[in-house]
Amino acid sequence: MVFARPQEALRAARAMLADGRGPYESSIARQALGILHREFGDLDAAIRELRQAVRLARRAGSPDRESDVLATLGIALLHRGRTRRGLAALDAAAATSGGPTRARVLFRRAGARWILGRHRDALDDLRVAVPALTQARDTVWAARALTLRGHVHLALGSVRLADADFGTAQDMFATTDQEHDSVVAVQNRGVVAFRSGDLPAALELLDEADRRFRELGTPMFDLAADRCAVLMAAGLARDALGRADQALLRLARLRGQATMRAELLLIAARAALLAGDPGTARQRADEARRLFGGQRRAWWTEHARLILVQAALAEGAASPALLSAARRLAGRLAELGSPEVWQAHLLAGRAALVLGDRRAADHHLGVAARARHRGPAASRAAGWLAEALRARAAGRPRLLLHACRAGLALIEEHRLTFGSAELRARATAQGAELARLAQRHWVRSGGARELLTWTERWRATALAVPAVRPPEDPELFARLAALRETDHLLDRARSDGAAPAATLERDRERLEAQVRELALRVRGPYGREAGAPDAGRILAALGGDPRAGVRLVELVVVDGVLHALLCGGGRVRRFEVGPVAAAVAEIEFARSRLRRLAYQREPDREELGELGRRLDASVLGPVAARLGDGPLVIVPPGILHGAPWALLSSLRRRVFSVAPSAAAWLRARAAVPPEDGAVVLVRGPGMAAADGEVRAIAALYDEATVLGGGSATAGAVLSAVDGCRLAHLAAHGTFRADSPLFSSLLLDDGPLTAHDLEGLDRAPHRLVLSSCDSGQMAPVGADEVLGLATALLRLGTAGIVASVVPVNDEAAVPVMVGLHDGLRRGLTLAGALAAARGDDVSFVAIGAG
Repeated sequence: MVFARPQEALRAARAMLADGRGPYESSIARQALGILHREFGDLDAAIRELRQAVRLARRAGSPDRESDVLATLGIALLHRGRTRRGLAALDAAAATSGGPTRARVLFRRAGARWILGRHRDALDDLRVAVPALTQARDTVWAARALTLRGHVHLALGSVRLADADFGTAQDMFATTDQEHDSVVAVQNRGVVAFRSGDLPAALELLDEADRRFRELGTPMFDLAADRCAVLMAAGLARDALGRADQALLRLARLRGQATMRAELLLIAARAALLAGDPGTARQRADEARRLFGGQRRAWWTEHARLILVQAALAEGAASPALLSAARRLAGRLAELGSPEVWQAHLLAGRAALVLGDRRAADHHLGVAARARHRGPAASRAAGWLAEALRARAAGRPRLLLHACRAGLALIEEHRLTFGSAELRARATAQGAELARLAQRHWVRSGGARELLTWTERWRATALAVPAVRPPEDPELFARLAALRETDHLLDRARSDGAAPAATLERDRERLEAQVRELALRVRGPYGREAGAPDAGRILAALGGDPRAGVRLVELVVVDGVLHALLCGGGRVRRFEVGPVAAAVAEIEFARSRLRRLAYQREPDREELGELGRRLDASVLGPVAARLGDGPLVIVPPGILHGAPWALLSSLRRRVFSVAPSAAAWLRARAAVPPEDGAVVLVRGPGMAAADGEVRAIAALYDEATVLGGGSATAGAVLSAVDGCRLAHLAAHGTFRADSPLFSSLLLDDGPLTAHDLEGLDRAPHRLVLSSCDSGQMAPVGADEVLGLATALLRLGTAGIVASVVPVNDEAAVPVMVGLHDGLRRGLTLAGALAAARGDDVSFVAIGAG
């Protein structure tokens, strides 16, 4: 009962003790209470109950009963960090028991050895326990032993053998009433899906296990660790760190297992390292190392040391001592049979490169490169990274580019399993160094066309995969509706100063987390994504006339230096602009000034001119004077997308658009407008100038659908804009840098988020967002951006007009009316905006259209 129905077991055990049963039955009751405390509560209380159970078993004169309780006590002592005493209890139990009881004791001792990282010793015990329990037809314990053997196989890197054991165990549990063990089987299937590279399936299975464990009332901290591992593999390291910290707090409140505390600290250290916080990684890993050392867990201790050395290198502390430590780590991990030994060799190879020890670097990188032939996509891609680093050190550019190409192809294949735009974007971080190595090579060798091709290979690639419409998931739709209602109530509570605002804030955070978790589970479209365009295809689309054709400027950051690739007239020319940090600083300064100027009736033209000249110099540099007179496309890296492009002196009076990548511009350019010529105009609440804006625009069209004054609800707006030719939304916008897919537009019943837009069958062909910050995008992954605009570009919108800074609502009205007048006369979005802009610098055309 303890695992299947813990509350019922607790009541039954207490009732047995209250009835004054004999020592044999009382020993069973005390043992049950000890297991309950050990797994779900206070370890000290567990040890007290189990020691009393041992004494009662001795009084009952039952060696089998005593051995069984001793084994349970041994596991509890181990979890408390008293490793020597725990193993002694388990050894004593094994020595004095026989038959099925001995098989159960050996299973428990195998579990202890697995916890300690003594995997081969664990397999020795399981070789005896599994057949003995199966022969005794002890279905529950045989299935548990197979489950444990699966985990040992996973620790040794054999996913196939683990999957077979987990599958057999699940079938066996299905014939019993052990609900807890059945949920553990679901959790284990999630772990196998994760280790096989199917992260959406892993998230779905682990979410299901979490829900069912909650229903049983059994907090499972190893499930928290599994979820953190999946989140890290998906590029969500910050989320993983937050979850690990939450689990550590819960574990401390319960006075739970010291062994699990050490494991969660190690998970948190890994997450911090991946999140770019080596200081936090070092602190957590050092505490984990000390705990593992006290628990005599050598396998785990070495893995904590691996994080410590990785953090030291990330902080720039390459030294002969660090190289020696990495070498020793590689040897110890190899002795322990760790599948992560390649990480130590990669670490040693990196350190040797920094120290100029070519021979050591070649050796260690060569060993690490063997990982490219086996294991999950992430470790194989890392193997190709080791091969690329080795080739660069040896001066072999062909091998370098081959390794970069192969590693990126693996990550592309891995990303195809994701339906979530966020996961696709964040997963690109795994290939960032491979892409940088290739870019660095072409900067040094002077290949401007090749630099363009390789930049496009790894820029805004999340937009290259066909959009996946979330399945008709009533749960997701219900959560989005509840989130909208909560936001609506929260806005009202804040304006009224009402007490429930804090409660509503917590409700909103909970609903956002639920929506995000459901969105992350969406599976990919399968098939292959369209390949990134090479320089020739981009130049062909721009046109051959150097005077009249479209020009494209792709901005590239290599080793902290901003380069501009000027494309047009059949040529690609590279210009060095300057430090990217200077460009970022100028953009932030300009944005801060524009936030102030947005609330002035008459902007200071002299100040705007000075800001524009400074931006020109830091963002475009020498290219600003070579743009020609024709239309222009700007393709910035993710960190520069927030630039107020219309403020740049060289762009103020010209037709230009901004795109996340040249590939995204090409796809938007090829988008076919719908046969239905519907125009939809939406007026959100709380915008004083919106009513006049929408009425003036409606007067330009023979027929338009107008929503507002209570009719502009999320459902009505989504239905109206689905597949329309042109949509205009005059509504307050909110950009969420912390979670860009929750960036929103305020409608009559609450915010409309990017998550809502992803449910459209077909995006509007053209879209105008007349609201603050609606064109803002957050940089994520390697060189990806997320926001309202990217959600629509993925769905097939050809062009968007939106703002990247706060908007003066009154000043925006003539700009918006002039924009629609230009569209009605047949101009492109960029052309119509250029004609209507005047002194406005808030709005920008995104995409093509």
